Amino acid sequence: MVIKIVEKDEEYYKMQDIIDSLKKSRRIDEAGAIFTFEGSVRGIEKRAEGEKIISKIILTTPDKEKSIKELENISESVKIKYGVFEIGIIHFIGEFYTGDSLFLAAVIGPHRKETLDALKEIIERTKYEINFKKEEISNDTTKIIMAGG
Repeated sequence: MVIKIVEKDEEYYKMQDIIDSLKKSRRIDEAGAIFTFEGSVRGIEKRAEGEKIISKIILTTPDKEKSIKELENISESVKIKYGVFEIGIIHFIGEFYTGDSLFLAAVIGPHRKETLDALKEIIERTKYEINFKKEEISNDTTKIIMAGG
């Protein structure tokens, strides 16, 4: 299991790094599915009143070790719930611009349905349960978005 919160530019990870790590699982011979997700910074948000242009996002967490532990707990509960074999999560913190990766997740499991369902739950639970603060700077405002915690 690979679970990390990484300061942008201090360590570099790409999705293939997570996949390669998960494929070292002793259960790889039982695996029939690997699903991945990469969350990135959107530069334009369409709204009824016009487009919002996002210039950058600053993502932080007040307690990195606690957030890592919470990600590990989510991963363990998802593994049990869906019967998947391995989960990898890299969540970046720092200052980000359009197209930058914020979140990488991968799940390896026996079949596509439960493996995809496990990935979906990891994405949603990470977004809503982990204590991240997102400061979104755009052409018309600075917006603080809190999650989890």
